[in-house]
Amino acid sequence: MPSSSIAVFGLGYVGCVTAACLAETGHQVTGVDRDAHKVQNVREGRAPFYEPGLEEIVKSNAASGRLRACQTAAEGLEHASIALICVGTPSEPNGNMSLDQLRRVTQEIAAELDKRPRPLIVAIRSTVFPGTCEEVVLPAFRHLPEVRVVSNPEFLREGSAVRDFREPPLTVVGGDDPAAVQTVAGIYEGLGSAPCLVALRTAEMIKYACNAFHAVKISFANEIGALCDRLEVPGQEVMATLCRDTKLNISPAYLRPGFAFGGSCLPKDLRAVNYRASRLDLKVPMLESVMQSNHEHLARAMRRVDQLQGRIGIVGLAFKENTDDLRESPVVALLEHLLGKGRELRVWDPHIRLESIYGANRDYILNSIPHIGKLLAANLSELVSWGAEHLVLTQKPSEQLQGELAASGRPVVDLAGWLN
Repeated sequence: MPSSSIAVFGLGYVGCVTAACLAETGHQVTGVDRDAHKVQNVREGRAPFYEPGLEEIVKSNAASGRLRACQTAAEGLEHASIALICVGTPSEPNGNMSLDQLRRVTQEIAAELDKRPRPLIVAIRSTVFPGTCEEVVLPAFRHLPEVRVVSNPEFLREGSAVRDFREPPLTVVGGDDPAAVQTVAGIYEGLGSAPCLVALRTAEMIKYACNAFHAVKISFANEIGALCDRLEVPGQEVMATLCRDTKLNISPAYLRPGFAFGGSCLPKDLRAVNYRASRLDLKVPMLESVMQSNHEHLARAMRRVDQLQGRIGIVGLAFKENTDDLRESPVVALLEHLLGKGRELRVWDPHIRLESIYGANRDYILNSIPHIGKLLAANLSELVSWGAEHLVLTQKPSEQLQGELAASGRPVVDLAGWLN
């Protein structure tokens, strides 16, 4: 791994771990912090706070000279080609993040480069909302053409931060300058995680998506555990068994933006869980909110389709691909909404033949849309020849269907998220 000269701004939890671990991998690192106590600790080979394994790394790399510390941007940037900003972005009273420290550090770096213009890559490692680099950081360096800005969010957990750095679960670098992105990704070379190189805002958003998902997982496990306790069921065993399914439960399955869920299982079972919890006088607010979240997502799709002009062809009627199950299909709700607005539409699903479905499945669609038979097309060509000016895709398309959609010459609104 080629050695770089790196300045790490902020010697708090993220910054000190980052600085010490980068020094351990062979880089020349200078930590910069206004706090004299933190700087003195690092200079003397001590960690400013407790984190397993950190003290030893700080001590050995401070002794070798690979890890230094100072209080001024001028000293920190003296030899640096990369500046990692690791300052705090704490919550404000209204829930928004405070960017005061980020603004201060970027201004200090810009002021120093005003005196001695030189190439520098500024990498934002602090957790910031999408658009922050564009709206706060880039303007500070607009007059410095040799400065490049990238986003490089951290994924370090307190209590295992050193291990997480050495064995990263994820490495993300985002920016508009490919050379700068590659350079920052290169400082983590050899750590065993292939870097994800993305756009600037994408990198910023990935960090929030990860943390929100972790919070959701914890809340889900706690609510299931609370329900298990009331039912005298071993919650630890339930969740441990759930985690053994790495095909659907702990996997990429379902973890992609798309259309609302439906079918004969998920809505029914969620309602049952929430009803039974209420009968036990148990509040499970996250589970209670799932159906409402699904309804809101369906409403967003409806508003999107409402904006289309002219005739609409719906591709997909069942609640998902490769089935003829229409029960609680969100597409049925979409059709009801559009028909209620007087829109002209036809619908085609490769697996739906009205004469072939029966029982509860047939009853559901005929009770919802009694004249559904008049709206069904035999194939995509019939939708197009009928005069559909827009095609609305509601389920995962086969490769053949993707080709047919592309060849149709009609604009496609992809509610399922498979054509993006």
